[in-house]
Amino acid sequence: MSKSLVIVESPAKAKTIGKYLGKDFQVEASVGHVKDLPKNKIGVDLTDGTFEPELIVIPGKEKVVDRLKKLAAKADSVYLAPDPDREGEAIAAHLADELRPVVKKNAIHRVTFNEITSKAVKAAFQHARSVDQHLVDAQQTRRVLDRIVGYQISPLLWDKVRRGLSAGRVQTVALRLIVEREQEIKDFNSVEYWTLDADLNRKGDRFTARFTGIGGERAKVDTVDTPSLPNQQITDTVLAQLKKAAWSVRSVDRRERKRNPAAPFTTSKLQQDASRQLGFNVKRTMGVAQRLYEGIDLGSEGTVGLITYMRTDSTRVSPDAIQGARTYIQSKLGKHYLPDSPNIFKSKKDAQDAHEAIRPSDPSLHPDQIRKYLSDEQYRLYKLIWQRFIASQMLAAVYDQTTVDILAKADRGYDFRVTGSVLKFDGFLKVYEESKDKKDEDDESLANRLPALEPGDRLTLNELKPEQHYTEPPPRYNEASLVKELEEQGIGRPSTYASIINTIQDREYVQKIGGRTGRFVPTEIGTVVTGLLVKNFPYIFDTKYTARLEEELDDIEDGKEKWTDLLGGFYGHFEKELKVAGKKMEDIKRMEKATDEKCPECGSPLVLKWGKFGSFYACSSYDKKKKGSCSYTRENFEAKPNLILSDAAENEQEEEYCENCGRAMVLRNGPWGPFMACPGYNEDPPCKTVRRLNQKQQQKPPQPLDENCPKCGSQLVLRNGQYGEFVSCSAYPKCKYIKQNTIGMKCPKCEVGEIVEKKARRGNLFYGCSEYPKCDFTANYKPVDQKCPECGSPYLMEKTLKSGVYLVCPNNKKSAAEDEAPKKKKGKAEPNGEAACSFTKRIGDAPPPAEPPTAATHGPVIEREKRERAQPVA
Repeated sequence: MSKSLVIVESPAKAKTIGKYLGKDFQVEASVGHVKDLPKNKIGVDLTDGTFEPELIVIPGKEKVVDRLKKLAAKADSVYLAPDPDREGEAIAAHLADELRPVVKKNAIHRVTFNEITSKAVKAAFQHARSVDQHLVDAQQTRRVLDRIVGYQISPLLWDKVRRGLSAGRVQTVALRLIVEREQEIKDFNSVEYWTLDADLNRKGDRFTARFTGIGGERAKVDTVDTPSLPNQQITDTVLAQLKKAAWSVRSVDRRERKRNPAAPFTTSKLQQDASRQLGFNVKRTMGVAQRLYEGIDLGSEGTVGLITYMRTDSTRVSPDAIQGARTYIQSKLGKHYLPDSPNIFKSKKDAQDAHEAIRPSDPSLHPDQIRKYLSDEQYRLYKLIWQRFIASQMLAAVYDQTTVDILAKADRGYDFRVTGSVLKFDGFLKVYEESKDKKDEDDESLANRLPALEPGDRLTLNELKPEQHYTEPPPRYNEASLVKELEEQGIGRPSTYASIINTIQDREYVQKIGGRTGRFVPTEIGTVVTGLLVKNFPYIFDTKYTARLEEELDDIEDGKEKWTDLLGGFYGHFEKELKVAGKKMEDIKRMEKATDEKCPECGSPLVLKWGKFGSFYACSSYDKKKKGSCSYTRENFEAKPNLILSDAAENEQEEEYCENCGRAMVLRNGPWGPFMACPGYNEDPPCKTVRRLNQKQQQKPPQPLDENCPKCGSQLVLRNGQYGEFVSCSAYPKCKYIKQNTIGMKCPKCEVGEIVEKKARRGNLFYGCSEYPKCDFTANYKPVDQKCPECGSPYLMEKTLKSGVYLVCPNNKKSAAEDEAPKKKKGKAEPNGEAACSFTKRIGDAPPPAEPPTAATHGPVIEREKRERAQPVA
């Protein structure tokens, strides 16, 4: 009997679903998309207004498609089960296109489920449907829009700025937000203001009240929300009056205040809370959530999907899940935490509402019950999701809040206020408290414990505490605040936030300063590209227009608008702007900006120019047509964000996390250079996520040093090259001086050069002559300036082995541990079976390794030690 074929995207998801469906189903993975637009051309027909995309099987996926075709040809039915969103629907449609010629008529079905549990999966197969073409059209429209923008604007940037740059429809708008925020910070003018607190006493009970105004009118500096005084002169005048004032309680307002629980997580709220509370970046959050959704092996229970689908903008929750949460609250926390009826939350007005909120698949499954089966990051994220969902179905927290208005009567009435709150019933706070960007008034009032105060009570002044402040510019965006801003402005959708943030970082348009939870600073190239694109494409890269396009994509999904109509309207505006930009966009490579600096070589004014690697200073008298003209240049270090910002966490290395499973990626070396890889490669199922590093990602920007070049006097810089870090002259290529690490010993071969440390292609350290290539002396081990007492060799070598540190003659062909691990040497023996020199002397113990070496990180070292142990020396 033939089995039914089920196709999902990932092996992990296939494993989980296969357990629920049983023997009659064969579950296979397509490993993501199988078809896409070609990379070597635009792949969209722009000639007749049809915008027909040219979809091809992705190179490298031919074997996957062929295997699925063979399996589909033998199956009774084919069920397509990618994720329940537009992208998943597009994957299903592409699979259907490839499989339709080899299967029976009407044998292809589409199934979707919001959670990977036995009940949800089986229910989905009972309600199979056909592929939703509206969803496919919406995804295809987004892909075509992005392709048109990217493939037609990028060549403009190559011509006007430099090759290799690219532009994205939504990513450019996100970058614009960051660049404009940076400009706000630069243009910000700080304003002085003062706050004033009064330390008061009533019958021995002390408390602090804050100044709010004079004569019932609120005192406030325009740019500051806090009631305040504008300058020291006015503050001193107020202080003089308050010192002789009569203090009393004007009014006391006591009321009960409720704080309601937050709704279950949407994608953006999860990304924001995971950033604030767990320190996860967006990519890591979505990778860990993907793994929790696809399924975790829980021992005897097998693989279980722990959360619902994690790309959603809805706060809607199924009745079964609500009942599960209420049952848990009543049985584990107590009936007094349970509301009479379920809490219902409204989604945003423009939400797609295609899926439930993010919640645990089984609310009764406490995080601590399954902690031993989860990695640390999986446990922490699952706990956050579980706590938020359970708390959403609990009663509100109740506070007794007291607000006291105080009058200081002098020549005028000076107003002060103090607010205190006492938690009366913790409610949902017993399980979860929502994170915030900054403290609010409620947080401040909870810190105050007020004595019993009544109107008319006389108060005694202990101390006045004035404090000077200056207004601060708006903060730079971090990942959490950028996602919040994108959501509020309607730019992108839950499934795109992570890719938007990753793209602008991968393109080196922004740099994150301050470690994992650091803030975004636009790079010089990011600022330049944004300025050119916004100026020359004001309509296409407008934030409101981008948000309106998202709404139109939603209309296509709902069947309210044809996808070709949207593309037609868009391309009409785009084509006009593209023609104008082709003629009027500035060629930044030809631009020069005058400066006040003088050339240190000829005294001519320096100008700021733009080159392949950014801006640089150059002598204005340079003329490439004239021989001997001054060619002085200097890098513009001020334009490097990592150099102009000094942050305590600047040197913290930000880890990269697998977008599939959330593990910390590791750096590996392969035949084609270094690459990032997931450590879950050898697990079942394996996670084969890899990302090759480009040349710029392998290299750090040059860092200036407090040392000058001994040849030309220019500043030395620390660079990162193919074989590691090195110090060279900042005037390169005019001055090619490279500072080498000498060991304080003359070359024993030429007796002219110095012995210097060098690195081989594989990263191994060796020693050579500074006069190379004139002198080809090399040594695998550190030379020591001592003659061999036996053969007279002009130098010895310092060898560090597991058995200790030895001085060995370079003419000795044996290792220093023969008596510990004797082995026969392969190859030809020396004359008479003896080495040319047998001198070896132990001088110390080997230092312990800093960390246990692994084949992945210390492969060359391990191989070298194997060779050394195979060649022992007495």
